[in-house]
Amino acid sequence: MAAEDLTVRPGLVIPGAELSVSVARAGGPGGQHVNKLSTKVVLRWSVRDSTVLSDHQRERLLNKLASRLTKEGELVVAADGDRSQLANRAAARVRLGEMVREGLKVPKKRRATKPTRGSQRRRLKAKKQRKDIKKGRGRPSMDD
Repeated sequence: MAAEDLTVRPGLVIPGAELSVSVARAGGPGGQHVNKLSTKVVLRWSVRDSTVLSDHQRERLLNKLASRLTKEGELVVAADGDRSQLANRAAARVRLGEMVREGLKVPKKRRATKPTRGSQRRRLKAKKQRKDIKKGRGRPSMDD
């Protein structure tokens, strides 16, 4: 059964032909139901061989999702949280979309800023108060 296209974000749609869906028996509680039906869904997408990604996007995903990829460069998502295969199929698609979306995010550049004069003053005041508290814990001197 061919999978539907998966819209990751505007301008990026993974064709259904690039997605591989397989089903298996899910583990866990469920009584006889779990032994009869294949409700676990395994969704695979080859990042390395995808035709919809630019070289820049492919490199970013291969680096960011390296721990989640197989040796062949496939991103594998499994869903077995629901008793329904249809619900698990939808959950796997959502999870795959989120992973790809997060992997493609470009982090914002950090702009170095100086602490304000007020924040420096407050920091030093807090340090002085803490110093006085700790000083008061010691043994009283002979002059006290």
